[in-house]
Amino acid sequence: MRENVGLFTAIDNNPRNGEVSWEEYHAYFLRSHGFSESYINSHDKKHSEMSRSLKESIMRDRARWAEAARNDPEKLTLDEFLAFTHPESSHRALLQMVEDLFEKFDRDGDEQLTEDEFSDLPSDGVGLDLREDRQQSIGGSEDRRKEFRHLIDKNKNGKADRTELLMYIDPRNPRHAIQEAQHLITLSDTNLDGKLDLPEILSKMDLFLGSKMVDTERSFHDEFR
Repeated sequence: MRENVGLFTAIDNNPRNGEVSWEEYHAYFLRSHGFSESYINSHDKKHSEMSRSLKESIMRDRARWAEAARNDPEKLTLDEFLAFTHPESSHRALLQMVEDLFEKFDRDGDEQLTEDEFSDLPSDGVGLDLREDRQQSIGGSEDRRKEFRHLIDKNKNGKADRTELLMYIDPRNPRHAIQEAQHLITLSDTNLDGKLDLPEILSKMDLFLGSKMVDTERSFHDEFR
């Protein structure tokens, strides 16, 4: 997050006024993809000669920009810019994910998830991808039920309300790091002693380098895409 504050300051330069305009960001985008200053200053607005993949990236950025801009559609404040660069951490995005959970899994419509309802969530986790084609129910799994009892149902009333679910899916919740560590140990602990030694880690180097614990920014964007 600190890096994005620095990025905001670096982009906010024409003029430096505490806001980043779409033109300033677009110039930064083009510059970061190797386009010359002459192209940036006088390019075809439709980018006729640009590759399709870069055009699609610009369109996605523009859509996320529109979502983050609450006051001026052409400018972002620092808070809005942080929501733009890390939509998975924005409060509004998390609230929408909670609403999606209720819509899909709150069978009795009481706006609370019971342990039974929670145990029917997709096997790839809460808040990661709620599209219909990704749902693979692990209904009634004991692991999911333990997760509900110990990590979600803070007031121990047998139900999860919006506040409890919001805390649970927040990327800053320590449970994400705990689950990833358990996952790495399960896949790498070849002698089954519950610990990892250096040879075990080195034998799974690609696994660790691609881990959420190493590349957290990429993993958050992948999970909440």
